[in-house]
Amino acid sequence: MTLHAELRVQRDDFTLELDLAIEPGEVVALLGPNGAGKTTALRALAGLLTGGRVRVGESTWDDLPAEKRPIGVVFQDYLLFAHMSALDNVAFGLRARGTRKAEANVIALEGLRQVGLAEFARAKPRTLSGGQAQRVALARALATSPELLLLDEPLAALDATTRLRVRSELGRHLQNYPGHTLLVTHDPLDAMVLADRIVILEDGRVVQQGTPREVVRQPRTDYVAHLVGLNFYRGVASGTEVRLDGGGTLTIAEPSEGPVHVVFPPSAVSLFPAKPAGSPRNTWQAVVSGIEQHAHTTRVDLAGSPAVLADITTATVAELRLQPGDTLWVSLKATEIHTYAR
Repeated sequence: MTLHAELRVQRDDFTLELDLAIEPGEVVALLGPNGAGKTTALRALAGLLTGGRVRVGESTWDDLPAEKRPIGVVFQDYLLFAHMSALDNVAFGLRARGTRKAEANVIALEGLRQVGLAEFARAKPRTLSGGQAQRVALARALATSPELLLLDEPLAALDATTRLRVRSELGRHLQNYPGHTLLVTHDPLDAMVLADRIVILEDGRVVQQGTPREVVRQPRTDYVAHLVGLNFYRGVASGTEVRLDGGGTLTIAEPSEGPVHVVFPPSAVSLFPAKPAGSPRNTWQAVVSGIEQHAHTTRVDLAGSPAVLADITTATVAELRLQPGDTLWVSLKATEIHTYAR
């Protein structure tokens, strides 16, 4: 049965208004900048804050305290009990709900086996690696067969190499989990890889939601466009010309009319020291305002009409001898530009 949440939480001068629906077996990622309301939403679902309604089918959780709600939580910093073994940590929730110790230990050992840690059943948390500790935390959260699994920045405390491996393992476990999952994160890669659907939260309101593919292809705010690494503008289209709200005009390949969003990847932008031959339609002058290394490419931030981000090779940086303050010519093919209605 679908989980429906209508969250209305007021904290000082901040208001969260969030409606969520999560299907059985579905992973929904709640993504947003710091202060957007992600943690507030998680705490409201967990019963740690009052405000709104939560129901699954005919069952409502509104009056249930946190300890009575059928939820499991995986925290950013694991929060394992340091004095307990891995087995006892996983069995803790079952024991707290009245399960006899022998039965709880059997279930807990099976949970550890499922995350590949059965041989660490007697180990204390301090002897475990970060990835192992997070898998114990996942087994603990799933041990009570919760209806709702809350993942609170579950990979944030891991180093890059461990994060890659644990993300893959977590994805495999979530595929086999029949309940409802809410992943709270600020990392777009975690959301894109693990979630079936992404809900973007800004200033306590939903500004966009959809599948990872939909969000990547059609960002609706500057924050989302920045997350997925696209140049993003608003403008008004007339045929194959778009006048941008912030200044400048772009020629597009497919005619359109009315208010539109305009996006293209930084990799589609070419830079030249002089006006390129042939004078393609989308050329303009811009001034280098920033240079930053990005993996195997260099990202150049250029101020102009419009301002634009360009990803170029290190060889191109050397060839152009780029420095902040340099004036360059920007070139962009019309076929690389994607527009969609606002």
